Amino acid sequence: MSGNIQLLSDTLAAARSEGRAALIAYLPAGFPTVDGGIDAVKAVFDGGADVVEVGLPHSDPVLDGPVIQTADDIALKGGVKIADVMRTVREAYEATGKPVLVMTYWNPIDRYGIERFTAELAAAGGAGCILPDLPVQESDEWRQHAEKHGLATVFVVAPSSKDDRLAKITAVGSGFVYAASLMGVTGTRQSVGAQAQDLVRRTRATTELPVCVGLGVSDAAQAAEVASFADGVIVGSAFVKLMLDAPDREPGLVAVRALAADLAEGVRKR
Repeated sequence: MSGNIQLLSDTLAAARSEGRAALIAYLPAGFPTVDGGIDAVKAVFDGGADVVEVGLPHSDPVLDGPVIQTADDIALKGGVKIADVMRTVREAYEATGKPVLVMTYWNPIDRYGIERFTAELAAAGGAGCILPDLPVQESDEWRQHAEKHGLATVFVVAPSSKDDRLAKITAVGSGFVYAASLMGVTGTRQSVGAQAQDLVRRTRATTELPVCVGLGVSDAAQAAEVASFADGVIVGSAFVKLMLDAPDREPGLVAVRALAADLAEGVRKR
């Protein structure tokens, strides 16, 4: 079975044709439980997310701030496995027909096996992977398997990336480019900053791929700001914090669905 890279591309293109940015949400698998995590992904899709990134919880998440680290710890203590990540992708995709990616660090894939991981993700209906710590120059084997299985390979660029480095990254990526809005870890912030707009401009000079901005967006006003210059707005910590702060599962689902609706309105205001 082939993965859903084309669905991802079509979804981002459809948002652009509507004159807006896409809303991309992030939630870790297995948090607060495997079933609860699946319901949370469905809830943000119901609220208006175009794409969801499902995080594969990791014990040493170098890109993630304290909110997502806390959720990852809960998922890992609950015994979440890669099979649960694949189940989350499958059930979310089957329920919504929308693109679902996995965001993961390299070590779990390396230990699991590249062919096994890509084949299972494609069979689950996944659209691809975001790989924040896989160096482009070491990505050939991954990209061969991903391409064979119809999966996007999304690389992360940062404000510190020089123009020649951007060109090397975007030349081999697919699906979209994940532009980290600032140096640092994930988390909500008061301002996304001018660095993000400059990074999008420089990245677009190297590629036709959509450029989507993450790290720091937490409300509709920030989403509208980023949507004015990016092809997609990525929101993670704000959703996870609502789930962490909720007294139990149902209020958490209501809260993330409402935030998705608010953000979806924001990306349409640009």
